[in-house]
Amino acid sequence: MVLVWAAAWASAIRADPPLRLATYHSDAARQGPGLLLHAIVQGKDPQLQALAQVVALLDADVLLLHDIDLDAGGATAAALGRFLAQNGAPYAHILAPMPNADVPSGLDLNGDGRLGRANDALGYGAFRGQGGMVLLSRLPIISEELIDFTGLLWRDLPGASLPKRSDGTAFPSAAALEVQPLSAVGAGAVPLRLPGGAGRLWVMAFHASPPVFDGPEDRNGRRNADELHLWAQALDGTLAPALPGQYFALMGVTNIDPLLGEGRRDGLQRLAQHPRLHPDAQSPHLGLPTVDWSGLGLGLRQASRIFPARSLQLRGGGRDVARPAKPQGSYFRQGQPPPPRMAGYRHSPRPAGHAPAASCAKLIAVS
Repeated sequence: MVLVWAAAWASAIRADPPLRLATYHSDAARQGPGLLLHAIVQGKDPQLQALAQVVALLDADVLLLHDIDLDAGGATAAALGRFLAQNGAPYAHILAPMPNADVPSGLDLNGDGRLGRANDALGYGAFRGQGGMVLLSRLPIISEELIDFTGLLWRDLPGASLPKRSDGTAFPSAAALEVQPLSAVGAGAVPLRLPGGAGRLWVMAFHASPPVFDGPEDRNGRRNADELHLWAQALDGTLAPALPGQYFALMGVTNIDPLLGEGRRDGLQRLAQHPRLHPDAQSPHLGLPTVDWSGLGLGLRQASRIFPARSLQLRGGGRDVARPAKPQGSYFRQGQPPPPRMAGYRHSPRPAGHAPAASCAKLIAVS
């Protein structure tokens, strides 16, 4: 499902045609290093061909793609950019920071008594760079001004809800909390140069942990909530560095539905009620699902969001422009792009302990 907003700057600044922002969980990650790069270069993978055509259909000026395997040299991101351009979706500017996936900790981070497993990395992952985020933009990215929270230690978040054992001691250990970052994937505020000297539009990108696959200590539930609390504190100015700029949009994967399923909703609710963001009551996509987890018996859920700044005035209501197909198998339906109003999606197998992919994009138009 793709959800559309229309908005206007709260000043005399105008952009014509409107800028369109989207966040989209691609489900393109593979189970080994280099496999996604190989598939992109070959250009014959039906899932990637369908993905490229969906991206072209979105026609977003700024697109945050999730679940893309990355490498330190940037080869995969560059190949993806060329592949999208060849399929009608060119983007002049690409930012692909490495995620925390499979960064070794040397410690037991999930309390199972074993070392060196995917859950013991700083972020869950089968290999370094798995399932990262890629920001694709038609606006210039001012990378030297990026504010990166990916390495922020969980314990260093003011008021962090750190997991504890039943006896009150740190879970899984005090040593683990010395190295555990808050972000499972990554989090950063990226400034984009607006046309006509109109200043900057900040994209606050994130991908929160799934709030499940843990024990009574609720490690993942607490981490998910605090990954959202991070942005509320950044907007409050209580977390350094302070976020500059009047125009911004917080966008990414929350991995928690506002009403249904497990998880601690205080982080999500804090954003939904934040005075610098449009309240949920004015959200055109309030309650609309972004993922079909029927294969897990969970049904339709809202697991990704765009929170626009109040400085962006909403010009029109949201509209449902695409619906997810029933997930069966690994690829889009027969490897073909969806017809208009259909973002066909199918789950691919996921490793144990990792959340299924979101099936949809969210789109906001800004002028």
